[in-house]
Amino acid sequence: MRAEIEMQVALTIVCVAGLAALLFAEYRGYPRLRVAGKIVAALAFVMLGLEAFEIRGRDAQKFGLCIFGGLVLGAIGDAALLGHSKKAFLAGLVAFLIGHIGYVVAVTFVVAPRLWLETAGIYGALPVIVGGGALFVLWPRLGSLKIPVIVYVITIVTMVIAALAVGRSAAIGEPHSCLFLTGASLFFVSDLAVARNRFIARTFSNLAWGLPAYFGGQLLIAWCLVGLA
Repeated sequence: MRAEIEMQVALTIVCVAGLAALLFAEYRGYPRLRVAGKIVAALAFVMLGLEAFEIRGRDAQKFGLCIFGGLVLGAIGDAALLGHSKKAFLAGLVAFLIGHIGYVVAVTFVVAPRLWLETAGIYGALPVIVGGGALFVLWPRLGSLKIPVIVYVITIVTMVIAALAVGRSAAIGEPHSCLFLTGASLFFVSDLAVARNRFIARTFSNLAWGLPAYFGGQLLIAWCLVGLA
């Protein structure tokens, strides 16, 4: 057990180091370091998510496998977004979209979908308002990407509502439920930064808060699996 925890902590440190290298590379304009930092950080949270395969219990294992699939798709999306073209952005969008769907499906194994809105309560209105507001601001700038972005926003809003249901019901126990909720929320925040950087203004400030939110969110989602029984 101690060796497993040490490995999990080591992978977390590797992810943070990769993130630091990525931010430095983005700030100074080092393309090779940018690629290396992002890949290292992404692989680290995927490796941490391998803990999903050691989860015991039928529903818990299904939850874990879906979460792990979402982490892998997140890493694929990271690789796609290393490019700056519209095609690369769309590929990343699709990968993250399917990853979010994986997280949503994971929740169905621990909280029945019919209970999500009731369990999320008034807090469930927050992601709807933020997502709708972001879509309103971005709409004139989306061009041919309107439909994909609408689908993406609906999916990630659903994911956050599902995470709220998990967090407020402690469906996978404490602290796992809180880790998942916090991770999903940070992922949502990071997507706002990606959208702002892509459609409004390409600035380092977007990356400065968006990248830590993203990798922090993925790490917490991966950590929600650790020790889950």
